[in-house]
Amino acid sequence: MGEFELIRRYFLPLAGRQKPRSLILGPGDDCAIQRIPSGRDLVFSVDTLVEGVHFPRNYRPDHLGWRALAVAASDLAAMGADPECFTLALTLPVVDELWLEGFACGLKSASDAFGLELAGGDTTSGPLTLSLQVHGTVEQGSGIRRSGARPGDLIAVSGTLGNAGAALDYLPDPNPSADMLAVLEHYHRPWPRLDLARAVRQYANAAIDISDGLLADLGHILAASEVGGRVESARLPLSPALTRLKGDMAVDYALRSGDDYELCLCFSPENWERAPESLKSQLTVIGFVEAEPGLYLDGVDCRLEAVPAGFDHFRRHS
Repeated sequence: MGEFELIRRYFLPLAGRQKPRSLILGPGDDCAIQRIPSGRDLVFSVDTLVEGVHFPRNYRPDHLGWRALAVAASDLAAMGADPECFTLALTLPVVDELWLEGFACGLKSASDAFGLELAGGDTTSGPLTLSLQVHGTVEQGSGIRRSGARPGDLIAVSGTLGNAGAALDYLPDPNPSADMLAVLEHYHRPWPRLDLARAVRQYANAAIDISDGLLADLGHILAASEVGGRVESARLPLSPALTRLKGDMAVDYALRSGDDYELCLCFSPENWERAPESLKSQLTVIGFVEAEPGLYLDGVDCRLEAVPAGFDHFRRHS
């Protein structure tokens, strides 16, 4: 199968189905065309996933299709953006039709779920690598940034934390228990908080998606905002499955492990009070922002410079 037949068979069916308001021309020409409505800002981000670095070798292709788009879409959620479209650059070692069918199926499921339409892309030969660029829009000037946290803000997170990091311990298990399956689901099928982000953008001062671990990503907010923060470990939202599997270590997974793709947000007390209960019920307040730089966990200085900064591809890891 040649490149153009591969694209026609597996990826063109993902285009032209949802008709996002801004996408004028999708795959099939030299470029896609996107027209941004008046009064809107374009929000875009690109993520690259490499086999053996970002996902295991011989990873199920349907899981990979979902996960690849979810990881990219989570960046849109962090900005409070409305999803529009995405592009895909796919590097394949071989043309495996069974693999492509599974991957395209997972990608289509994610595309439908997140409201992102394929606008174009590229295929080439080489080590298995995926690069996805996602586009969204926000009302002009309303994108949530990392740099908006202010002293006195409440720090809140969505969902439960630590599940996907714990799941890495069970990926090779041929007979996972019910609790293992529960945390594995968070790894295989992360769900970017797009709906929550759109609902929260009129209330939140700052936001980030939790991809590298809570401490690392909250540290990015604090650094960008030039403020400090305090977190109470007893407030961290933990799933029952994680607690049963990891016991006392569950808190450490929630603090330091990545791949949750939940949101960490900062709210002024006034905005938190006026936010609807339907929104606040999806969030857990875990601490507050203060003027003095630094990050304190249960009153102990974590020293921001000592907090893991997230995975660095050009730094040696033990």
